[in-house]
Amino acid sequence: RGRAPAPRAPRSPHTQPLTRHAVVFYAVDTHTESRFWAALLDGHVIDDDPGFHCVVDHDGNWIIGVQLAPGHTPPSWPDGASQQVHLDLHVDDPASAFAQATRLGARPLLTDSDLADDAGHFVLTDPAGHPFCIGWGHPDADTLRQFLGTLPPEGPP
Repeated sequence: RGRAPAPRAPRSPHTQPLTRHAVVFYAVDTHTESRFWAALLDGHVIDDDPGFHCVVDHDGNWIIGVQLAPGHTPPSWPDGASQQVHLDLHVDDPASAFAQATRLGARPLLTDSDLADDAGHFVLTDPAGHPFCIGWGHPDADTLRQFLGTLPPEGPP
């Protein structure tokens, strides 16, 4: 089902391969922020450093860091200062994901999508005020696999 991914070009000798990638959020309260992301992603927190917590996902991958930032002011997007980054989390069951996120402390920002639609998204903030999206139906897994399989060997333009 589907075709094989396009062959990759050799890595440039001028770059280093990534051994890991993680998004790091600033927070005044590292405990609340890291616990929120760990619960939302079914993972756990490594908190042996009070100034930096690691959020590890269910599969044991470190994917989010939470750095202590006593002066952190959350973005006031969409009506004020712009955000610097946000996560898109794609799910199959948006109603359950939305309920879980809000139960854990997320605050809804934009919820104009209809759960009955084939595709949509909600924008929420985590406890420290960082925006993130819960999306569904766009693109579906087959469309994404097809897209990734058609990239030229040298990658995206």
